[in-house]
Amino acid sequence: MKIQLRYFASLRETIGVGSEVFVTSATDVATLRQALIALGGAHAQCLALGLPVRVAVNQVMASDDTPLIADCEVAFFPPVTGG
Repeated sequence: MKIQLRYFASLRETIGVGSEVFVTSATDVATLRQALIALGGAHAQCLALGLPVRVAVNQVMASDDTPLIADCEVAFFPPVTGG
């Protein structure tokens, strides 16, 4: 399925884009994060397990077991953002 990814603050700076469309078979946030880490590079660097990364699905705070649906928006951001 196709989902819209959004990155904020330091994650956006590290990955180099604010948003991207991603095609995945992930059914929840944890599986999506693992798929993004598997891309390597900047994605692996800033989304690695153990790093404090907050996630929202369709603008609602989400946990690892939050389900994903086609065309949803998933946003990743550090625990503290400013301005």
